[in-house]
Amino acid sequence: MRNALELVGGLVVTTDNSGGIGMKEADAVHAPDDLVGYFTARVTLLEQWAAGAEPVAVILHNFAGDASWDDYLSGIRRVFSESTLGMPPISGSSETNMEMLQSAMAVTMVGRRCREVAQSGGSWFLYGRPLVGQDVIREPEKCAELGKVKRALDGELIDAVWPAGSGGIGAEWLRLTGRPLARWPAGVDPAASAGPATAVFVRAVPGKEAEASDHFRDYFDEIE
Repeated sequence: MRNALELVGGLVVTTDNSGGIGMKEADAVHAPDDLVGYFTARVTLLEQWAAGAEPVAVILHNFAGDASWDDYLSGIRRVFSESTLGMPPISGSSETNMEMLQSAMAVTMVGRRCREVAQSGGSWFLYGRPLVGQDVIREPEKCAELGKVKRALDGELIDAVWPAGSGGIGAEWLRLTGRPLARWPAGVDPAASAGPATAVFVRAVPGKEAEASDHFRDYFDEIE
């Protein structure tokens, strides 16, 4: 598991947050609230998959005021739509006593483990490219597609998922494997932040590497 908390009975809790990104004047990065909700929920879902779980409930923590709630919720729903998952029950809270100068929110998911993360000797691939800030908005075609990842899991083309974060793919690879990254796609900076998990490590089921490559196609490269 990456950042998940496993509870008794196979329950898995994952979370991600966003601060200073939104539509408030003082925000460091200006982006629509629905996009912020989407990318925050995206990371939280990928953490569920990394733990071999699927979400059964969602909690939205909104510090940006009531006006942002519906847009955040719209972004969260888009994550489940793209992933071909049913939308689980969602609840949460908005900060309305104090007005924040910058936007802030978080998404927590409670999931249930539904598959064991195999300890196979399959090859690892990088799907997507590290992006952060405005590059996430400018280059959406480089973001790993949730639907493709989910279909690859369901079709048993891949048996493990590991989202990359702000430390970059080099730090993430070291954390995942315990060894330095020795091979990565040309033009990619291993230290560059992958922001809201725009890049994801996936492990191909042994013997299905070519199938996986045909399935993911663009921005899909073997690493080691």
